[in-house]
Amino acid sequence: ALPPEYGAARSLSAAIYYMLVPGSASMLHRLKSDEIFHFYLGDPVTMLQLHPDGHAETITLGQRIAAGERPQVVVPSGVWQGSFLNDGGRFALMGCTVAPGFDFDDFELGVRGELAGRYPDQAELIERLTPQSD
Repeated sequence: ALPPEYGAARSLSAAIYYMLVPGSASMLHRLKSDEIFHFYLGDPVTMLQLHPDGHAETITLGQRIAAGERPQVVVPSGVWQGSFLNDGGRFALMGCTVAPGFDFDDFELGVRGELAGRYPDQAELIERLTPQSD
């Protein structure tokens, strides 16, 4: 745990595993801390990152390093990110590490209309990676 001078009791770090399957996604969100994403097993995954300065990038996570896939990606704090299993894939076992440990007070889920307005060139991926707006 972090020492008491950091405030409320909180883990120094947290790590999770999660599975992406056809039709699922890790929805666009951002945290107040850097996150490290790990690709462990399965088929390639596309990650969308939307940066505060207005630029966007797509990264392929996977095991084929020579083909440009990356087994690990750092997402800086404040960057919107979401990911999905590439078309034709069966599954991907992923992981995420964050420090300090995850706290919902540091989490913000992306809103489709706001993000599509700010990053219009990424509207199709934003739609895929955000909950349907009311």
